[in-house]
Amino acid sequence: MTVPLPTATTRWRCTLCGNLTRFDVTRSSKVVEYVHLDLAGAPKVEEREVVSETIESVRCRWCNAVDQVELVDRPGADS
Repeated sequence: MTVPLPTATTRWRCTLCGNLTRFDVTRSSKVVEYVHLDLAGAPKVEEREVVSETIESVRCRWCNAVDQVELVDRPGADS
């Protein structure tokens, strides 16, 4: 089950325990990075562009439920 990312008007909620604040998120990302190496060879990422990102799973930290997360409205958000 794919869970969309929360927005400015929504947030995640575990359907089993009601958790709103603690989740483990497994995601796959494809990025383009500009890496600057100093003279010693130590890398530093100076620019990062996310080309694509997919959330593979979301696990509740409170009850350990996997993929039981839904999007709900944030309090006070204009829907």
